[in-house]
Amino acid sequence: MSIQKIKELYKDPKYTSTIDVGMFIALIFSFHFLYLGWQAVGYFPIGNLIAKLFDSASTLLFNQSCWVLEHIFNVDIVTHNHVIGVINCNDKYSLINVAPECTSLKQWLHWLFLMLIFPGPWKHKAWYIPLGLVIIEFINVVRVVGITLCMIPFPDKFDFFHDYFFKTLFYFFIFIMWVVWVEKFLHKKEKIKK
Repeated sequence: MSIQKIKELYKDPKYTSTIDVGMFIALIFSFHFLYLGWQAVGYFPIGNLIAKLFDSASTLLFNQSCWVLEHIFNVDIVTHNHVIGVINCNDKYSLINVAPECTSLKQWLHWLFLMLIFPGPWKHKAWYIPLGLVIIEFINVVRVVGITLCMIPFPDKFDFFHDYFFKTLFYFFIFIMWVVWVEKFLHKKEKIKK
């Protein structure tokens, strides 16, 4: 199918949503594999800068998460380096390591890639992209805090909460932010005309 044919279909309201979702899926998966390739070559040519960003971002995430645990949830925690410890239901410590890989840098880059390539008015992208980055960081703090809190009653379920539940939360919110973009900014004029 040619690009011209896709453009013609895109103008037909019956196909617009399907094409938008298809573009979203294609961009998310494309970036995922591009990122894996870039990661495999040590983030060439800016590997040192990326390593510093990961370290700084993990320190920020660790500090934010500890603050929320102590001041919002009043949880007694112990910390060492970037490790958060909480007493679990077995009267033992569950330890959560906020490693550089825990940062939301990959999700930030996903968001940037998606929003820079996806169509829409640049005057709104100028503020919506940074807002999305802030929301992603907030979601990452929720993720670390959530995993830590889940380790208190469910100390043997770390992999489930880390790999499935809270990782899915990241992409769910990226999807929701994208839906808001499409509905409120990309196709707003079309809806007003109807």
